[in-house]
Amino acid sequence: QNINEYVAAFIALKQKMIDGDRLLTEYQQKCTDILYFPVKISALRCQVEQMLQKILPLEKCQEELGFLKAELEEKKVCL
Repeated sequence: QNINEYVAAFIALKQKMIDGDRLLTEYQQKCTDILYFPVKISALRCQVEQMLQKILPLEKCQEELGFLKAELEEKKVCL
């Protein structure tokens, strides 16, 4: 019976080692992900800046189009 207890204890210990290795691997992956977050954030900020640079001229064009439309409406009324 002692051998059966040792085998059971060995199997339980082996499973705990496997579980521990799995948890350690997951933890290391999360640490790696966290270290990579600043790079991702920087890239996203760059994309936002690029989009803003594209949007600002479009907003000016839209404003100018509004003024031109108002002018055309005035001329249309006069005609």
